[in-house]
Amino acid sequence: MQQVVETVLSTVREKKGVIGVEEVTLEVGELTFLGHEPLRFSFQVLAENEPLLREAKLVLKEKKAVAKCPNCGYVGGLEYDEDISYHYAVPIFSCPRCGDVVDIVEGNECAITNIRVVVDDEEPF
Repeated sequence: MQQVVETVLSTVREKKGVIGVEEVTLEVGELTFLGHEPLRFSFQVLAENEPLLREAKLVLKEKKAVAKCPNCGYVGGLEYDEDISYHYAVPIFSCPRCGDVVDIVEGNECAITNIRVVVDDEEPF
């Protein structure tokens, strides 16, 4: 979350007239296994020390996992157990159709997708 806050701050500081951040939207991949409440908490803790972020709201959107099987051509979602070991190691997922190892196409990323800012009406943006 530290990197998210730093990226938001560097982005908004480049823009003239920005006096605050209203909302930050973060797309969190299903396979990151990042809990939404810990993300919100850490954002809140980091934001309270930054004047531009003090009033910012963090919006979290989950991005579903999509896998592609090089063996049978399956493209779609994955089924998996909520195994705690996924948090500590890189899991290997199997194709639900043929059982072969799949490539992850989507769902393992965490990305800022939107920053809504408050601008000073008297200064050009």
